[in-house]
Amino acid sequence: MLFDLRGKGRRRTVRFIYTGLALLMGVGLVGFGVGGGFGGGGLLNAASNNEGSSAASFAAQIKKYRKLTVKDPKDTAAWEALTKALLHEAGGVTQNGVTSQGKALFREASESWNKYLELNPPKASSELAEQMVSVYGEEGLNQPAQAVQALQIVVAARPTSAALWAALAESAYKAKNKRIGTLASEKAVALAPAADRTRIKDELEEDAKSPSGEKTYTTTTNGKTYVVKKAANGTYTGTLSTPTTTAPITTPGTTVTTSTTKK
Repeated sequence: MLFDLRGKGRRRTVRFIYTGLALLMGVGLVGFGVGGGFGGGGLLNAASNNEGSSAASFAAQIKKYRKLTVKDPKDTAAWEALTKALLHEAGGVTQNGVTSQGKALFREASESWNKYLELNPPKASSELAEQMVSVYGEEGLNQPAQAVQALQIVVAARPTSAALWAALAESAYKAKNKRIGTLASEKAVALAPAADRTRIKDELEEDAKSPSGEKTYTTTTNGKTYVVKKAANGTYTGTLSTPTTTAPITTPGTTVTTSTTKK
């Protein structure tokens, strides 16, 4: 691992111009088939098509590798193969959204993946790690710390990818791991095209301040104090900060007069 993970622990993604981002960002990481509308073309869906296997054969593979892992819990190859088979199966049931069946497959894939990592393979599969990032996205299992772990493996295999470092930074901030987030952000900015560095730096700094993508503000209008939320169109929607009313109000163009706090 690039960093020690034992430290402290679909919103706007970092928008890069280069093509690689389409496969990496979305959970939460659009393009894996777990974000971005779950359409075809995600990595999980691609995995289900690459080998031309049917759903029945995926089930057979899962059964086969489950037996192998029970027979020999230290069989690294069997755990890797089981994880892949589960992801193939998941690709067939998450195309229109993550169902309860999909979540169950994700959970089992996560367990299998962790068993695989616990055996300390000489070179963990970066391809499989890349697929696991989607499993841990916001519309998957929503486990950003696990996504950080998987992304570290991917980044180690492709250390010159600014998009990957940015994805790692975003996941780390969501996992409240500021140290890894800061290191990854610095690396992403350094590797990005010169023309994009300022913008990317600003966006990653915003991620660090508000990893959930939502912020609340305190503002005063006509002598009354409101807690408001900024909308994408630039308006602020909120309620009075006092308990005298619960009716929501919308105030386009409201000027924020105090500091921000995370929601």
